[in-house]
Amino acid sequence: MAEPNDQNADPDGGVDVQTAELPEASESAVVPAGKIDLILETVMPILVTLGQAEMSVRDMLALGTGSVLKLDKQVGQPMDILLRGNKFAEGDLVIVGDQLGVRIKEIISPAAGEGQTEESAKGA
Repeated sequence: MAEPNDQNADPDGGVDVQTAELPEASESAVVPAGKIDLILETVMPILVTLGQAEMSVRDMLALGTGSVLKLDKQVGQPMDILLRGNKFAEGDLVIVGDQLGVRIKEIISPAAGEGQTEESAKGA
């Protein structure tokens, strides 16, 4: 255990603390040609949100069969499409055979900044 006078000692409890010397990372990660193929078949869950609602626990406990939740989206407003919790697109709800689907209306560019879409960033 480190002595209280030791410069590496934690002033609160005598735990040995050392400074880590790490190599500097480059600004952009460049994937060598052919290496991207390793992850192209990775399956990622995509979440489409129809809307959200907030209510008290009392009101939630009063819900039953036939109850209706009013959501924050307006009729005709696009659905949010999320990848790992991050919104990356918007789309319209469609019917595909006997299932629901989403037609992508707009891809949101991460480089465009918060709230901007790829199309609006190009027009700026």
